[in-house]
Amino acid sequence: MLNISELIAGKRLLMVGGKGGVGKTTVSAAIAVAAADAGRRVLLVSTDPAHSLADAFNRPIGDQPTRLWPNLTALELDPDTEVDAYLERVFSQMRRYVGPDQVNELQRQLRLSSQSPGAQEAALLERMSRLIEDSESEYDLLIFDTAPTGHTLRLLSLPEVMAAWTDGLLKHNKRSEKLGQALAHLTPGRSVDNPLKDPTDNATEGMDPRSRELTETLLARQRLFQRTRRQLTDAEHTAFLFVLTPERLPILETERAVASLRDADVPVAGAIINRLLPAVDDTSFWATRRERQQRHLEDIDQRLGQLAQLRIPLFEDDIEGLEALQVLAQHLTRASL
Repeated sequence: MLNISELIAGKRLLMVGGKGGVGKTTVSAAIAVAAADAGRRVLLVSTDPAHSLADAFNRPIGDQPTRLWPNLTALELDPDTEVDAYLERVFSQMRRYVGPDQVNELQRQLRLSSQSPGAQEAALLERMSRLIEDSESEYDLLIFDTAPTGHTLRLLSLPEVMAAWTDGLLKHNKRSEKLGQALAHLTPGRSVDNPLKDPTDNATEGMDPRSRELTETLLARQRLFQRTRRQLTDAEHTAFLFVLTPERLPILETERAVASLRDADVPVAGAIINRLLPAVDDTSFWATRRERQQRHLEDIDQRLGQLAQLRIPLFEDDIEGLEALQVLAQHLTRASL
């Protein structure tokens, strides 16, 4: 059985995901409340553009850290805001190297790039990576309430993609520098201090200020993504939890997502099956619903039998606000004992 208390006590990073509408935000919030009540300093971060984390706590949160409870702080990352902030940093760096007549064109190109495929995921990944690194001294546990499964899988694959892309840019930059040094031998009146030295021995040695700054920025970004990748695959400190309901589409989507994460070496700790119907003898309608639920639960065991599970009943009312989340948090921790 999936033991939520052990995960809370033993992990540094928890990522909670699943198909939209299965209750993963509510479960993420309840786990965060349980961890805070257990004495861990928790940062709960939502990367879901729907921003339902504020709805779960029934209070505004936003894109700045908001204290919700002793030991519990929450933050909602807005993809559009993250893209704008990222492109503003790029613009501030690049504008020093363009003429006044080129500034407007540079801004236009950056605005166009904000709509390009993957722009939001790349900006979110960089913010998430910095949160993981920068929060170590302030928080004991980070919980990411992720966007629906497909978005999350693309996000988790980005460290490798972005590292490879950055590496390609670095190699291109080094080749350009090497070509420039080689051409210097053919240019009258110019010389090279040490023509036998490979300019790739030092990524920034001998570069003009623009190339040096670009290379140092790319290297820092590449190292950041590589550290994030190592963190995501560190089974000792990181775990991914799936939330699903006993219905066909969430089951199939979770099965595919588990396989994808395992192919990417991301540790999957287990699955929380949410909203189970109570076992009551009533009308034929509910008897039929329970029979179908039982078939889906058997399908979950067959498809996801290798995962630890925790089953949560359907509550009488919507789980909204801190008091209701505490009730769910107690259920999560007690059910796994």
